[in-house]
Amino acid sequence: MHSVIQDIIRSTEERVRHIESLREDKKPYKEKRDIVAAIDRKREEGMVAVIAEVKPASPRRKLREISPADAGTIARQMEKAGAVAISVLTEPQFFMGSLDNLLSVRKSVNIPVLRKDFIISEVQTEELDTDMILLIVGVLGEHIREMVKLVLEKNMEPLVEIHNEVELDIALKTDARMIGINNRDLNTLETEIGTTLRLAPIIRKYDADNGTRHFIISESGITGADDVRKVMKAGADGILVGTSIIESGDVYAKTKELVEALK
Repeated sequence: MHSVIQDIIRSTEERVRHIESLREDKKPYKEKRDIVAAIDRKREEGMVAVIAEVKPASPRRKLREISPADAGTIARQMEKAGAVAISVLTEPQFFMGSLDNLLSVRKSVNIPVLRKDFIISEVQTEELDTDMILLIVGVLGEHIREMVKLVLEKNMEPLVEIHNEVELDIALKTDARMIGINNRDLNTLETEIGTTLRLAPIIRKYDADNGTRHFIISESGITGADDVRKVMKAGADGILVGTSIIESGDVYAKTKELVEALK
């Protein structure tokens, strides 16, 4: 695992200790906005299910300052352009995200909202309401099964992220309906959409053989319509895109371009 990822995990462990010190009685979660139904509706329309990301930075570079007010405005543009859901980064040190951004986005849009962070503890799932939450097999390992069960019990949809065949095997043994194939290698931090092209057919075959249904989301490294068509042809149900949308200079137009990539 790349040293940057190790640094992020150590930073997250410190955050968790702080959260635990302030822990209060957990509050009931609101009604979940259904991402699966939203993806199905997009497919019926002949459009691409785009989870558009409010992304201030990556570990390698800052993209732009995003305040909670900015996050709400950006998310509304994404929703208007046809995004099926909004992903919000909440990791503060390396991605410059915040829980305030997520709260602002969920109040600003009517579509599902994904919390994207390095989730390693139950206490993180109790911080605030959201519809979906990212769980990374490369970070949680076999603990992913317990975390998926916990998230489902809290009426949130887990998006289980994998990077290779070993992690995929672990993910398929959980109760998660959604699997995110991250095209970014956790060892090198380089992206290659060939990861989705290789792993998506394996999931499709597994479902055909076992009578199951997983929703596949291709993440990272998708820059334009050509990339979208490749991963969708391989079996993806949707895509998660942050950098190319934020860097485009026109959030609405770039999101719309990706949503309509199959036209």
